[in-house]
Amino acid sequence: MSEYKYDYYADKKLKERAGRTHDHGDHDHDHDDHAPINEHDDGPPSEFEIMSRAMQELLEEKGVITAEQVRRRMEVFEEDFPYRGSKLVARAWTDPAFRQRLLDDGKAACAEMGIDLEVDRLIAVENTPDVHNVIVCTLCSCYPRALLGMPPTWYKSRNYRSRVVFEPRAVLKEFGTVLPESVTVRVHDSNADMRYVVIPMRPEGTEGWSDEQLADMLTRDTLVGVTIPRVNAAS
Repeated sequence: MSEYKYDYYADKKLKERAGRTHDHGDHDHDHDDHAPINEHDDGPPSEFEIMSRAMQELLEEKGVITAEQVRRRMEVFEEDFPYRGSKLVARAWTDPAFRQRLLDDGKAACAEMGIDLEVDRLIAVENTPDVHNVIVCTLCSCYPRALLGMPPTWYKSRNYRSRVVFEPRAVLKEFGTVLPESVTVRVHDSNADMRYVVIPMRPEGTEGWSDEQLADMLTRDTLVGVTIPRVNAAS
């Protein structure tokens, strides 16, 4: 039976295929906090959040941007970006040739759909009956914003970042995702140059559905890998 933890060698192989490697093996992981994951589990702001806020305040002070411009941009970002990933995966479900292109070169496949990613590489990892993938950034909160919008609070929390590497099955259970013991869980660690997106398994009973119907059942959490898409989730 497979051991359910961060699959270093599988993750490294994917990174090498994309032309980059990023080894977190020499970093300490604090996993003493076992409180359940939730949307409000944010803790203190990270160094990157503090720097981002300081830069925004400096630009506002110098008159380069205004708080209203930032607010409007965030509204547009939240209205548009979270649905891009769902449309991307829905197309992969219905177009085998596109699915293969997405697996081979995620950034190029996104460009086909007019999506300009903010990173050098996007690696798509596909769930199967034997393997379930989940995404994390153990160092900070690297996340495919151009596909999924802003990262949720729980994704940025130290609780999630530290625990999902060492006890992914326990973390997934807290999201309501209970997998058979025979399924291997692989945890993929994002970094500043590389992002991941999960291609979930297409649920049974969706044969003949349009891309729009399929996209409706795909949520941010299914594309991060903490939940799985369900037919009754589509409206």
